[in-house]
Amino acid sequence: MPDAVAERGPSSTAVAAGGDRAARPGRAFERLGAVADAVLYEGYLLYPYRRSSVKNRVRWQFGVLLPRDWVERDGPVPAGVSGSADSWYQRTECVLRTPGPDAVVRVRVRGLQMQHKQVEEAGPDGRHRAVESLRTADGATHLTFDEAVPCETEVTVPLRELIGAERTFPVGAAADDRTETLPGGTGRVVRRRAEVHAVTTLTAERLAPDLVRLRVRTENTGRAADAAATRERALREALIATHTLIGGEGLEFASAIDPPAGLAEHVRACRNEFTFPVLGGDPPGAREARQGDGATGEVLLSSPIILPDHPQIAPESPGDLHDAAEIDEILTLRTMLLTDEEKREARATDPRAARILDRVDNMPDEVFARLHGAIRSLSPADRGGQDAPVGRDGHDAPAGRGDHDAGADSRAAAPIPEADRGPGADRGAEAAERPAWWREGADDGLSPSTDTVLVDGVRVGRGSRVRLRPRGRGADVQDMFLEGRTAEVAGVFHDVDGSVHIAVTLEDDPAAELHFWYGRFHYFRPDELQPLPDSTGPARTEPSDTHSEGQQPT
Repeated sequence: MPDAVAERGPSSTAVAAGGDRAARPGRAFERLGAVADAVLYEGYLLYPYRRSSVKNRVRWQFGVLLPRDWVERDGPVPAGVSGSADSWYQRTECVLRTPGPDAVVRVRVRGLQMQHKQVEEAGPDGRHRAVESLRTADGATHLTFDEAVPCETEVTVPLRELIGAERTFPVGAAADDRTETLPGGTGRVVRRRAEVHAVTTLTAERLAPDLVRLRVRTENTGRAADAAATRERALREALIATHTLIGGEGLEFASAIDPPAGLAEHVRACRNEFTFPVLGGDPPGAREARQGDGATGEVLLSSPIILPDHPQIAPESPGDLHDAAEIDEILTLRTMLLTDEEKREARATDPRAARILDRVDNMPDEVFARLHGAIRSLSPADRGGQDAPVGRDGHDAPAGRGDHDAGADSRAAAPIPEADRGPGADRGAEAAERPAWWREGADDGLSPSTDTVLVDGVRVGRGSRVRLRPRGRGADVQDMFLEGRTAEVAGVFHDVDGSVHIAVTLEDDPAAELHFWYGRFHYFRPDELQPLPDSTGPARTEPSDTHSEGQQPT
């Protein structure tokens, strides 16, 4: 089967490769499109979407592949899995199963190419001079700014040709120079793109008859026009927001996060540098997730932003705001409140900013209402030994939440954590009587000030002394700084999913009394605490209900 390389630029179209074989992984790629586009434009332009905003003066933070001589001018860059550090290459390794001999690998490398938009004013002698802004006769304002153009290259190659061999393909972007005359002859806008030299190299190693490790390495192979140039200048020769989609025919990829047990050792041996691969597509149903041995899928997204397997775009989100860490409703409200002058500047800054303003200003009430929140389903959390509930559409509900008829008079018991409601409490009887978490009265009988929880065989509650032992993996970064510190328990809180959070104040914190009064605590799970002897028990008055409410974890 011949190789096929398809390149996409700002005005070109994709080239089909390999007939129907390429079409199947192509459909998988398209299902990943919204997530991949969110990665592509993450941080492209941040609220308030104006050029003059301080945070829009330092841009392009993820997946930036610059010329090597510029990157290593002060020495080699330490390799890491995160793509937030500037580099000259990305390396993805993954483990895949290949049941047949005719497997085909399909790789799509995507990124942005910087395009400098220079506004030039026409002089009386017919010459043009560069300016930062220009107002034309029609009242529009034009600003000098760095835009970006998406580019992508797609490669299809038989897997057998990669075993023990390397295949290298160009994935750079061509230079371009375009001029737009402004109305009334007041000036012009010149858009220039420098050529970006980059290649992607594919190679594979057979681990077993039906098991292969695939490596995808993308490099900026160009030389910097000036190795001492500023980052802003060097970015014109860079591939920005670089990420890779990997699929194919006759392939099954193992998750790098939750691999099947038999493949875990091979997955741990993979080296991923400045990018990290996750499974794409829809997540498995709860039943399949419980019964399966690890996670596998038909397509990978190798992203400079670390994501979970099966990343999804919230269906309520009406469009990209270029800030996935922000809440759509809050960002939309802030954008609505921009002044007319701020909106004019944002529209003049970049066409994508103008589209965001148009979408926000014309957003229907029902679309805006959906941004306020959504309940995916109404059902008790699934208990480990039982089948997952099934939704109205016949598909498995998400893990821990099934579908539920909100009108039914159900008194299903919510799961009860391993905690007491005080000495001698009958947890079994209470579990049978407690209504589901969304029902009125579900939190009756809960009292953070008197509830206790068993930790290493010791009953822990308000007033208990503990030593903090945050988890080595999965802990909040700030919690890691509290490793080994001693604290006093302020309360035991129960979450709607049955989990328990223990609120503590640090013993050596001068503001501990103030935090306790205000209800501002550090929260840890029981397995992150070590009970200490000589607990004094309750020693403080109840914190203000007004302040403590809303401080509990959700």
